[in-house]
Amino acid sequence: MSTVAKALALLNLVAAEEEEKGLSELARLAGMDKATTRRMLVELEAHGFLEQDTVTRRYRIGATPVRLARIREARVPLLRAAIPFVKELAQATGETCHLAEFSGGALHSLHVEDCSKAHRVIVDVGITLPLHATASGLAFLAPLPRDAAEALLKEPLEAFTDATVTDLATLRQRLDETRKRGWSINRNGLEAGVVSVAAAVLGADRRPIATLAIAAPDVRIDAPHLEELGLKVADAAGRLSARLNGNEGAPSAPLKMIRGMRP
Repeated sequence: MSTVAKALALLNLVAAEEEEKGLSELARLAGMDKATTRRMLVELEAHGFLEQDTVTRRYRIGATPVRLARIREARVPLLRAAIPFVKELAQATGETCHLAEFSGGALHSLHVEDCSKAHRVIVDVGITLPLHATASGLAFLAPLPRDAAEALLKEPLEAFTDATVTDLATLRQRLDETRKRGWSINRNGLEAGVVSVAAAVLGADRRPIATLAIAAPDVRIDAPHLEELGLKVADAAGRLSARLNGNEGAPSAPLKMIRGMRP
């Protein structure tokens, strides 16, 4: 791994931790010696990517990532455009709804609207969503050419639960079903007791750039309700794609696909 890659991995490690960590803890978690870790922390701090608390000597995310995020959002306004659609989905379904964006070779949650019910699914902002084990991942992979999709599936695929699909042939079948349906389904693939549906947000070139998803406790989602949620997320993703690509007013592509399959 290159020095730059190690530094970025360390930055991501700090970002992923709920509590601030000191040098020794970060070196242990990163699997590096303290001298190397300290050198990288000093460089990251010097460029504003990290900050060190002057009292506790622990590290947290600095101002530079925030500034870069604002610049990116100003130039590629995915989050600003998507939040109203995520809020709308959450209000219409009464379940946890979230937006994920593909960047750096992985799918990350970008915005979450929590469910108000006591029994609900919790999705943290910033987590990585395994492509093979989540509805968001399946929705993202489905519009891609097969070779491009499979290039993103690094074997061996991790089994998070007994229901996680780790067989490539079965995954191909799931992706075919997702393409025909217009939205993906995942039951218990990442966490037992959770069912999710998702649809891809497409760029101007019709390739996926993000996903919208609805996650709910499996016990309260029967087959008719699941289809209703799938139709809603496909419609929302289609309308968001149109908004981003300047095609508002045209029927959403995923919904057209679903209607085309009905008698």
